[in-house]
Amino acid sequence: MGSTIILTTVGLCVFLAYGTTSQVARLMGAGRRREGLETGIDGLWLALIIGIVVSVVIFFGSEPLCAALGARGDVLANAVIYVRALAFGLPGMLLVYAVNGIFRGLGRVKMTLIAAVVGAVINTILDVLFVFGLHWGIAGSGFATFIAQWCMALFLIIPALKWAKDEGARWSPRLSGIAHTAKSSVPLFIRTLALRSSMVATVMLATSMGTHVLASYQVVNSNWNVVLNMLDAIGIAGQSMVATELGAQRRDNASTLARASARFGMIGGLIIGIGMIVFGLFGSSLFSPTQQIQWLITLGMIVQGIFLPLDGWMWALDGILIGAGDYRYLATTCSLVAIMYVPILALTSWAETTLGLSNSLRTVLLWTIINVAYIGGRAVFNGLRIRGDAWMEARA
Repeated sequence: MGSTIILTTVGLCVFLAYGTTSQVARLMGAGRRREGLETGIDGLWLALIIGIVVSVVIFFGSEPLCAALGARGDVLANAVIYVRALAFGLPGMLLVYAVNGIFRGLGRVKMTLIAAVVGAVINTILDVLFVFGLHWGIAGSGFATFIAQWCMALFLIIPALKWAKDEGARWSPRLSGIAHTAKSSVPLFIRTLALRSSMVATVMLATSMGTHVLASYQVVNSNWNVVLNMLDAIGIAGQSMVATELGAQRRDNASTLARASARFGMIGGLIIGIGMIVFGLFGSSLFSPTQQIQWLITLGMIVQGIFLPLDGWMWALDGILIGAGDYRYLATTCSLVAIMYVPILALTSWAETTLGLSNSLRTVLLWTIINVAYIGGRAVFNGLRIRGDAWMEARA
């Protein structure tokens, strides 16, 4: 319960990474390094401000928030303890998002990998120390993550500030710059909110299909999220490179990179999709001892693996449009997809209940709807946009 509250809050703020990446890369491509780094620092200040405000709200509102998710009794008490232990780690998490945008914009992503590994190691060691050594229980787990997130933030922020100083960029907050970053991030926030709403509605449909279908959905969805992070790496690389080329006014190069990124996204999706199908056929027993759920996991993994090339293509184009600063288009189209998708889910729920479908058909139907209506809708809008030149003329 506590983790859901924290991760949902952090997930809604992913615009701090995406927005900073495209703006910094575009300015770097234009040869305006000092201004690019100052824009990155504006993003850091915005992340800190949002993080502090959200931390205070979540700390004092932890009990009603956890109760709203259905926590009761001991579950509620422990969820509140976890949220309060971790709440003030949120600024560190958001700072990591924002500073990641600086590193991506500069094309220095190896250090972000090192930071992620260091953060995971610190978190694991402190978990063992606090939970088992000091017997702090669930509070120890929260404090461990709190410390790890701030260590990651400092690990990345210190070199970023040094680069900014070397380029003569100011560290002090610029109200105009922070306001501009916040304003340009609003469409990305709307985009993320629309996507999160669609996923929540999907969970509601899976829940209505019964516990076995819901259990298999959780497993397949978790594996899908891992895979999407792999495909997202292609989109992020394309996003940074295209933004740099647009900043340098090399539109032909940007167009070529966009097509290449989309192609690599599709190829990556094809390769990973085959792996996902194989894993579904032979690895479902790792997730459940129940044979029926294992079969549903296998079906879901097969369907998802078949559609993964489409996922990779769409995700790559998503990164390209973010890199171009085409935020308003993405906010509008993702909202339209959500508006169309939710009624489709409601109709699907009515149809499968009326027809009395088996769990196998429900699972296939669920993942087909996700890919055709949700991913497919986004793919259509992104594909239409990339065919013209308007996306290269967009400004965040």
